[in-house]
Amino acid sequence: MSSSPYQFTRRAMLAGTGGIAAAGLLGIRTPAWATEGPQSYTASWSSVDQHPPAAEWFQDAKFGIYFHWGVFSVPAFANEWYPRNMYNNGSNENNHHKSVYGDPSAWPYHNFINGANNRAGQWVQFAPKLKSAGGNFDPNEWAQLFADAGAKFAGPVAEHHDGYSMWNSSVNEWNSVATGPRLDLLRLHADAIRAKGLKLLAALHHAYNFTGFYQWAPSQSSTSLRKLYGQLDVNAENQLWYDKLREVVDGYQPDVIWQDFNLSRVPENHRLNFLAYYYNKAVSLNRDFVATYKDGFNTRGEVVDYERGGPAGIQTPYWLTDDSISSSSWCYTNGIGYYSLNAMLHSLIDRVSKNGNMLLNIAPMADGTIPSGQRTILLGIGDYLKRFGESIYSTRAWAVFGEGPTQMGGGSFVTPRAGTNQDIRFTRSKDNRVLYATVLGWPGGTFHIPTLGSNRINLSTLASVQLLGSTAGQYIDLPSRTQDGSGLHITTPGTNPPFSAPAYVVKLTFSGTIPSLGSGPTPTGWSRITNAATGLVLDSGGNVASGSNVKQWNYDGSNNLQWQLVDLGSGWYRIVNRTNGMVIDSWGNTSNGAPARQAAWSGSNNQQWRLNSVGNGRYQIVNRGTGTALDGMGSTTAGSTVAMWTPNSNANNQWTVTTV
Repeated sequence: MSSSPYQFTRRAMLAGTGGIAAAGLLGIRTPAWATEGPQSYTASWSSVDQHPPAAEWFQDAKFGIYFHWGVFSVPAFANEWYPRNMYNNGSNENNHHKSVYGDPSAWPYHNFINGANNRAGQWVQFAPKLKSAGGNFDPNEWAQLFADAGAKFAGPVAEHHDGYSMWNSSVNEWNSVATGPRLDLLRLHADAIRAKGLKLLAALHHAYNFTGFYQWAPSQSSTSLRKLYGQLDVNAENQLWYDKLREVVDGYQPDVIWQDFNLSRVPENHRLNFLAYYYNKAVSLNRDFVATYKDGFNTRGEVVDYERGGPAGIQTPYWLTDDSISSSSWCYTNGIGYYSLNAMLHSLIDRVSKNGNMLLNIAPMADGTIPSGQRTILLGIGDYLKRFGESIYSTRAWAVFGEGPTQMGGGSFVTPRAGTNQDIRFTRSKDNRVLYATVLGWPGGTFHIPTLGSNRINLSTLASVQLLGSTAGQYIDLPSRTQDGSGLHITTPGTNPPFSAPAYVVKLTFSGTIPSLGSGPTPTGWSRITNAATGLVLDSGGNVASGSNVKQWNYDGSNNLQWQLVDLGSGWYRIVNRTNGMVIDSWGNTSNGAPARQAAWSGSNNQQWRLNSVGNGRYQIVNRGTGTALDGMGSTTAGSTVAMWTPNSNANNQWTVTTV
């Protein structure tokens, strides 16, 4: 926090009338703040890191839509990186461009903006027309589609790597008002989206515009063209990066600013100036803004984004993935293909169960038409959310995300997959009294939930079990159920489903809070913890200094190789060494391959671990602070370091716990 004596947190100002009165005496505004956090920010990490990264509305929303639509949609070939690759001699894009338009030296990318004839004599330009002016573009129809799809936030790629601004910019003459359609496209989208009650997202990809996108483009002849192609001097480019963001913040006040990669190559002072400016704007408007990132920021104040993926298990803090409706391109191309409805919907359900949101990209045509294949998928998602949305919206991740054979997530660029009738995903109500178990296919006459076995959870306070019905607010009581060590077994309405749905939700309501979930028959005494791949066990190394790495060793019965799992409640444990009394600590390092270390117990999330059963008596040992898991790294050498890795299905990531 800033050292300014006049900076208060919103929590402090609302703590009581004394605090409010004191603030009033200092002449500081005292509105009913929308969320916790400082009332002002300075351009320093100590200040912006106090910003609550994932606002309550964002955690409640779960599903958003954005769209890659712009000048690059006109050639409709390959993907949205056409502007870059058309200059790469011999590439498919380059050959296509020469064939259809001409050599890029004579027919450059900015011809798609200004307009020009192609080789066949046809006029080519990014110039969508509103339906009211005789065209095919209707932002109100788009916004209605997003609402019908169940999205709670939506918005455009306001600028992609190509350097073309989709708003009325005074700092970039290459914009949609001064050229092309001569429409403020961001304004049209913003007004239409907000009119449907959705929050506004603006995606900015422009850091890569001047850090490599136009690698093969020739040096441009004018300052204006050098601006479009990212060829200004580095100081001017960095200032332009900031100025564009500030224009979007001031002019359109997006609730989410999503940014693509290479932020880390923008100077730190510019990044901090942006964050402070954006968060101060939120304070002045008494609204909750969210900034996301792939690099250059951190999870203390912003939300990390996984492109086309997500973690394999529950990750804290709250996170986001952006995925596309197509595997081949983020923008419209001729012959574009789409993922199935079940693949996209089941991916959404999976991501929500792991403490995340999904931002789904669609690919409109250059003239403003949204293809029917994309509309069908969106409306299919919307139909599901309309019927079963209580198990998605305003829920939170439970102690475990789910179970079943289908591996989903595990990092970035992981293909969305449809689940099976053995795959279950859990969510819970915010008051922690209702547990939802969503099965990704009809389970048959009996719904088996192994996670809810009697050796893991006491269901004595389970008041009712219901199947969410075919329409919102309709329920089918499921009174017949048994529990044993192998799970909870619920009798369903029949072998065949009572109605058709992409997934089915069972609602378990408790008379109090949901009971704590154990990890199974976890030993309470001293144990050896053995890696499933290497056969080596966790080793403290003896009486070592705090910060020492955890190692692996052949088991010989020594106290260095013995650990106790101390239950902290809610499924979390501290793992204590018998020799030195220290606990295993992730050290807060989220990088794959970071060493697991030891330290005195402090209660930090970095020292808390969850045992995620993967079957056959094996567990992933997942850290609460980082979301990564202990990993043997495939090394069979005694004394090798135990590392942290994103939870995955590899045996290096799996352990057994055996009483000694």
